[in-house]
Amino acid sequence: MSDPDPGSPTPTGTPLPAEAEAPVDPRGVRFNAAVTAVVLVLVLLSGSGWLVAAQALVFALGAFVGLRYAPYSVLYRALLAPRLGRPTELEEAAPVRFSQTVGFVFTVIAAVGYLSGVTVLGVVATAFALAAAFLNAAFGFCLGCELYALLHRGRAARA
Repeated sequence: MSDPDPGSPTPTGTPLPAEAEAPVDPRGVRFNAAVTAVVLVLVLLSGSGWLVAAQALVFALGAFVGLRYAPYSVLYRALLAPRLGRPTELEEAAPVRFSQTVGFVFTVIAAVGYLSGVTVLGVVATAFALAAAFLNAAFGFCLGCELYALLHRGRAARA
């Protein structure tokens, strides 16, 4: 994900608050989802609890440290973003970080399932994470982002 620095102007020219994460390049988000989908297919084919645990670590970095530091984001910025040019639009980072958190939860459950011998739990959790990653990679439909929006609308309705 190609992130401008916090505090730099957004596409609308408004500076971001220092604590806010910079908007992200949606092409980077889809790239991350595509790499994730490939990793999760390999997990399903191999039954490797360690591989899905590594994917959980990738999700954890994006969710808890910042999208800028997630390994696939670094790869995207280094290899693809310079060849693609500036994005025509950016998207908020918060929904993407939330989706990384959801992916983290599913992959931790999958790792626990595979590594503890409850393979069916590992397979089901991996399959759910793969479905979400595939939807984002292939169609740009982010289930975690939609869940984020739904939760925020629910909070606003109660307020």
